Amino acid sequence: MGDDTGAVELEAWLGEWYAPAFRTACLVLGDRVEAADAVQDAFLRLWRFRASMPSGDAFRPWLYRVVVNACYSRARGEQRHRARREPGDPEPVSQAPGPDELAEVLERAEAVQRALGELPEHLRLPVVLRYYAGLSEREIALAIRRRPGTVKSRLFEARRLLAASPRLVAVSRDGEVAP
Repeated sequence: MGDDTGAVELEAWLGEWYAPAFRTACLVLGDRVEAADAVQDAFLRLWRFRASMPSGDAFRPWLYRVVVNACYSRARGEQRHRARREPGDPEPVSQAPGPDELAEVLERAEAVQRALGELPEHLRLPVVLRYYAGLSEREIALAIRRRPGTVKSRLFEARRLLAASPRLVAVSRDGEVAP
């Protein structure tokens, strides 16, 4: 691409949206390598069709729709083995917590990730988009092409199942579990 403006635009766009898209793909697929490939596929598609991108409030649900579709494509195309998956490495932090605190945080994160992984996909996806990507129920409905009432009921059912999950109850404080 000989156009410097396009390269600068792409770099700014990736800087803003890659990390949230990658986190979402990790939670949907449960595999960092597959998630990285899915996000790369999604961003290539987004860039290729950037002229048809919606603007304003419609952009974010559209972006997540493309990311979710790329995740679905990866999941269909690859036979994944969840049992052999290992949790990802912790992200570097500027002020490292003590070993006990880090172990507790990692235990909780792993319990949440496994509990999410045990949810059926139709319930896991709205939870990931709501609590990890920060989409509203209306935006989720647009992203997954379902009615807002369906999204609301799926979130309710997913929260109910997560609250009853023995994995989360075991690591929760004061018996309260929040996805």
